[in-house]
Amino acid sequence: MEQTTAYSATGSGSSGMSLGRIAIGLAGLAVTLALLVAGFVFLRDSDAPRLIIAVVAIVWGVGGVAALFTVANYLVESLSSKWTAIIQPYIFVGPAVLLLIWYLAAPTLRTFSLSLYTTRGGVSTFAGLDNYAAIINERIMREALVNNVVWLVVGTSLTVGLGLLIAILADRSSFERIAKSAIFMPMAISMVGAGVIWKFVFDVNPNVGLLNAVVTGLGGQPQDWLRQLQPYNNLFLIMVMVWLQTGFAMVLISAAIKGISEDLLEAARVDGANEFTIFFRIIIPSIMGTLITVTTTTIIFTLKVFDIVMVMTGGQFGTEVIGVRFYKEMFTAGNQGYGSAIAIVLLIAVTPVIIYNLRAFSKRETF
Repeated sequence: MEQTTAYSATGSGSSGMSLGRIAIGLAGLAVTLALLVAGFVFLRDSDAPRLIIAVVAIVWGVGGVAALFTVANYLVESLSSKWTAIIQPYIFVGPAVLLLIWYLAAPTLRTFSLSLYTTRGGVSTFAGLDNYAAIINERIMREALVNNVVWLVVGTSLTVGLGLLIAILADRSSFERIAKSAIFMPMAISMVGAGVIWKFVFDVNPNVGLLNAVVTGLGGQPQDWLRQLQPYNNLFLIMVMVWLQTGFAMVLISAAIKGISEDLLEAARVDGANEFTIFFRIIIPSIMGTLITVTTTTIIFTLKVFDIVMVMTGGQFGTEVIGVRFYKEMFTAGNQGYGSAIAIVLLIAVTPVIIYNLRAFSKRETF
């Protein structure tokens, strides 16, 4: 009887302690959220010096997230062990999921909703699927789609092919680090910066354009590479993308090649296999996962290319692509419905490649 009474008292005390922890956790959560809101309002509306705003932003961002996780975890641990085990994982995954919903899922749904309307004179009217039909029927959109296919086929093939070739050759050279560093260096340049650099290279004036300086130096006539030479001017734009992305492909492929067992390669050579046989029968199958990943990543990039074309030609002279067409319709012409429809089409085109890429990651060790 005494043991039962003591047990009941202990259980009651434990329950009271849990209720106290829950109350403290709820109060702490309310205070933390209030401080986060106050910090957001300060950063949005304050006229304080930039240094103070920067310090507050760092403290508010890093400290606020840490405090929110700590208080929420404290609150969940105040519950019974069963509920703690159920809820606690969402304390860490939940914020990321909410951010994905807020910044990805919700805008996607909003964009699709806008794509069902058309805007004329500032007035939006329901148009159903008319905007999607216009994408297929308009000549300039068909030109953009064809150009994107050219970017996809030529750009992806050259990027992956050159990356594979350079990775094989550089791994066998005595100046491997210098060669790889030089080829990877363009990755440090932004797309806009690369577009500006190559626009000067292709300039029609031989005193400015490097390419025309070479042509005139050899006795030829200067060419307007980005305007008059259609449709080959698309290939000159693709060269810029290849110049930027080959280093990325080379690094990943080179890392995969270095992961191949030397014993396997040596055994093949002892059995009489030449280097071409080793390349096609051993190296390529061994790095196939990496090749697929690099290829799909490059395909996604080519489908949504924008910066290079916008900087170098603005989409003129037969160089329109889907990304540039979307920008012009959405922000220049002010046709939000048509621009949103183009964005949805681009999303649909990219989605299968992303899904395939994720499945490749889940099924095999890619790198």
